[in-house]
Amino acid sequence: MPEHSRYLETFLEMMAVERGAAPKTIEGYGRDLADVNAFMATGAAKASGLDDASTEDIRAYIASLSAAGLAASTVSRRLSAIKQFFRFLYAEGLRTDDPTITVDGPRIRRPLPKYLSEEEVALLLAKAHEAKGPEGKRLVALLEVLYATGLRVSELVGLPLSAVTRDVRFLIVRGKGGKERIVPVSDPALEAVANYRDVRLYFIPEGADSPWLFPSRGKSGHLTDRRFAQLLKKLAIMAEIKPSRVSPHVLRHAFASHLLAHGADLRAVQQMLGHADISTTQIYTHVLESRLKALVENHHPLAGKTA
Repeated sequence: MPEHSRYLETFLEMMAVERGAAPKTIEGYGRDLADVNAFMATGAAKASGLDDASTEDIRAYIASLSAAGLAASTVSRRLSAIKQFFRFLYAEGLRTDDPTITVDGPRIRRPLPKYLSEEEVALLLAKAHEAKGPEGKRLVALLEVLYATGLRVSELVGLPLSAVTRDVRFLIVRGKGGKERIVPVSDPALEAVANYRDVRLYFIPEGADSPWLFPSRGKSGHLTDRRFAQLLKKLAIMAEIKPSRVSPHVLRHAFASHLLAHGADLRAVQQMLGHADISTTQIYTHVLESRLKALVENHHPLAGKTA
């Protein structure tokens, strides 16, 4: 731990215990903040360490990152860690000010999410339904549930056996940070899971039991993210869609984009995707913009009229 930081360890403990941050997230915060502390300790700033940094010191650090050629996304991530650290110090009364309030990061141009058209998703589903045997039924269930709910792939493959039943028309999903959310499930997804349950024991060693909806004989006990991604690539080839365009995350994007295109509310989509911040969901505004443009062109009384 950097010698000049008295509070970093406490901050990381708070992130883990109170906010339920994942180990990799905690590790990233520690690494980023240690880098800030090292910068202060070199004499490049007035402060001797992270805890005592001023607004000018933090701006100097951010400027040094940009000058070193770091990507805007990396600079923004480090600034986010710094801001959370000083908010913690201020909230706990360990500092009387928050020096990060007026510090802005570089602007990041978010790329539009890659997603498939409704016709392409329908083609993938059709090809999945053509697959035979237990693996075919499992693939259909995976695909139908993913497209119906927009789950993260880790949430999908890690669903417990009790998660989807015909009597319950929604999932209670435990997502990032242990936060739970409710996601509705479509009739086709429920039917696909019901058909798959008939052959589920095929994926479990004889005489064994499993708590997972999609069990496997592997170390994790359930289907892995990687294996599901491989199955989707094979399915894309069968559907004559470029495999590089198809992944579990792309189907999650398709779920959100298609919902918005059909009139869903952005806040509702945010809740179903499990985004903590609406700004994350706003990457789909390209869909909203197209919908609103069509709405004006088709329904505004002056649309299409010329002088």
